[in-house]
Amino acid sequence: MTTFMLSDTTAGRISAQFMHLRHQMGAPAIGMVLTLVVVCEERHQYDALRAATEAAREHPSRIIVVIKREDDEPIRLDAELRIGESTPGEVVVLRLYGELTDHADSVVSPLLLPDTPVVVWWPGAAPKVPSKDSIGALAQRRITDARGLDEGGIQSLVIRAKGYARGDTDLSWARLTPWRSLLAAAFDQPVGQVREGAVEGAKGHPSAPLLASWLSERLGAPIEVTDSAGPGLTSVRLSLGDGELSIHRTDARLATLSRPGQPDRNVALARRHTSELLAEELRRLDSDEVYEAAVKHFARTYKG
Repeated sequence: MTTFMLSDTTAGRISAQFMHLRHQMGAPAIGMVLTLVVVCEERHQYDALRAATEAAREHPSRIIVVIKREDDEPIRLDAELRIGESTPGEVVVLRLYGELTDHADSVVSPLLLPDTPVVVWWPGAAPKVPSKDSIGALAQRRITDARGLDEGGIQSLVIRAKGYARGDTDLSWARLTPWRSLLAAAFDQPVGQVREGAVEGAKGHPSAPLLASWLSERLGAPIEVTDSAGPGLTSVRLSLGDGELSIHRTDARLATLSRPGQPDRNVALARRHTSELLAEELRRLDSDEVYEAAVKHFARTYKG
C-alpha cells in the first residue's frame, strides 16, 4: 500500500495526486462501485476507517473520511491518500480547519467518483436531518448509527425518526436482520393470531424499540420494550392463542427458538461487527421501505 501526505492542499491537488499514484502503480480507477463518505470525529476515525475498509472488500469504493478539526484556526486542508493492494479501492482522509469546516461539501464534491452512487456514513454524531445536511445531500443513501452516540441511543433514534427521509437508514436496523429473518421463518408455518408481545434488550439499546415497532406494525399487536442485562437484544416473546413463540439469546452467539407444540431449537444468532453491518447496508442503494415503515411507526408510538 502506498500512502501519500498532502498538507495545506486543495481538492484539485488531491484528485491530481490520485491520478498520479494510479498511473505510477498501474492501477486504473476501475471496479470501484461507489463513493463512501465517512464523516466522523478524530477519536472515531481509526475504527470507522477500519470498518469501511473491511466493508469495501465486498464493495470496492473510494472512501473519503471527513474530519472537522478546530474551526478557530486558519483555513487549511490536510489529506492522507492510500492506494494499493491491501486497500480495496482508494482512501483519502481529509482534515479540515478553520472556516473550511463549514464548507466540507465543497471539498468532498470534486472527489466523488463520477457516475457512481454516493453513500454517507456518520459513525457517531449525525445531523438531525441527514438529507438536509450539505454532505448528506450529495448521497443516495445516508447511514447513521443511533447506538454510536454518547448521549443515548433511544433519544438519537427519536431524532432519526423525526428527521427521516427516503434513503436514510441506521445500523440499529441492520443489527436486527438476523432477528427479523428468524422471526419471519418462524411464521412460515401457521402459528395463530399474535395478541401481544415484548422485546427485551440492554437499557438504552436502540434496536429494541425499533424491533418492537417493526413487529407491532407488521402484526397489528401491541409490543412492549423491557430492559434486560444484555448484551444487546436478548429475547422476543409473542403471545399466541395456544401458547408463546419466543426467541431467547443468552451468550451473543446462540439463541433458543420456542414454538407451541414443537421442541425447542438452538439457532445461530451472533452479534455482528460494524464492518458486516456496513457491508449489508451497502448492498442496497435504494430506499428501504420496510425500515421506513418501522421507523415511522416508532415516531408515531414512542412515548418516552
